[in-house]
Amino acid sequence: MKNKFLKSTIILLIGGCITKIIGLIIKVLTTRTIGLDGISLLSMINPTYSLLMTLANFNFLVSTSKRISSNAEPKKVIINSCYIMFILNLILIIFMLLSTRFISNNLLKNKATYYPLIACTITLPFISLGYIVKGYFYGKQNVAPHMISNVLEQLLRLFIISTILPKIIKFGNIVTITVLMLINILSESFSIIILLLYIPKNKVIKKEDIKYNHNETKEILSISLPSISGRLLGNIGFFLEPILLTSILLKTGSSINYITEEYGIYNVYVIGTLLFPSFIISAISNSLLPEISKHQATNNSNLIKKRIKESLLMSFIIGLICTIIIFFGAELILRILYDTDKGLSYIKLLCPFFILYYLESPLCSILTGLNKIKTCTIISTTGIIFKLLIMIILGLFHFKIYSLIIAEIFDIVYVTLLNYLALKKELSKKSQKISSSSL
Repeated sequence: MKNKFLKSTIILLIGGCITKIIGLIIKVLTTRTIGLDGISLLSMINPTYSLLMTLANFNFLVSTSKRISSNAEPKKVIINSCYIMFILNLILIIFMLLSTRFISNNLLKNKATYYPLIACTITLPFISLGYIVKGYFYGKQNVAPHMISNVLEQLLRLFIISTILPKIIKFGNIVTITVLMLINILSESFSIIILLLYIPKNKVIKKEDIKYNHNETKEILSISLPSISGRLLGNIGFFLEPILLTSILLKTGSSINYITEEYGIYNVYVIGTLLFPSFIISAISNSLLPEISKHQATNNSNLIKKRIKESLLMSFIIGLICTIIIFFGAELILRILYDTDKGLSYIKLLCPFFILYYLESPLCSILTGLNKIKTCTIISTTGIIFKLLIMIILGLFHFKIYSLIIAEIFDIVYVTLLNYLALKKELSKKSQKISSSSL
């Protein structure tokens, strides 16, 4: 197949589908084993864990992929990414060991989150290294190893969780969630080993290759820093979400049990269901970035426009089909997966707007490939700020959990629309340059 973009997308779709199905089995098994109390505890620590992972992985998947697809020396890219990773993770681990007690007691207002958060911190270096290795294969547009490692990793997770979880649940939710986080070390390590087996022998890093290169580090940082800032701000917003929501709803008379339970329902049952098809969009976005970067480097505007049309059309059609299925089948899906109907009204309200959400990731990948990372960052940052402000205002007006849901809808519409307008403006500029150069 000559079209590498299409080939990569199809491979990632197949792998993503298998991985998602196994992941769904894991999720169903986990949620049914730990119950609503466990889900609520997991939902409280997830925003902090997401923020930590974003900081730790430093968007290495994007930076290594973009550098390698731009014909940089792969060994230099990987080695210097590892240097950055080591320093970042060391800082994060020290910081978390010193501050987790404060975060747990004062910010999340839940002492039960302490040990799970410590466990989350320990997993960070393994996740970071995994992203660097995956970035190499994305940059080479060889996504088959990534697909295989993901599937095998999920199978290992399924085996471990199905074996261990039922035995440790008797020790309580704190121990169970802590162990659940630590399982990531085993699964990520296994995934990295599988990926390393696919690296060509002539590309294996030797002792003489382990040299720090200032210029390469600078290039990696020039991609990672702008792109990470957008994701980082997004995760800071996600981190602040339960903290602000809890504070506001407590002030307006809601109980801590109501807040914790409804936030758990929203994150696990509602968002979990709505995001299930996102692996398809991720496959498109991840294949798109190195493809757009490559054509941008060679100024091939025709192929850039072609890939943009293909990716956005695919994303829209897939998003539309998935939205219709979820909207009309939400009750059945919740009943089959989680044996509940909790969160049904939330899904019905959010679902129509997720058609736009499925366009958000491809649009951001396109803009990143066109060296417009700063634009994505500004849009996502203002979106987060508006989302939190809307949530606070509506919360003060006694909208309860609906203050979060309405704020989420605004964020989806705002970010997707502005990314689309930014892309349209950039393509218009390119067309004008081509016209003027032809004259």
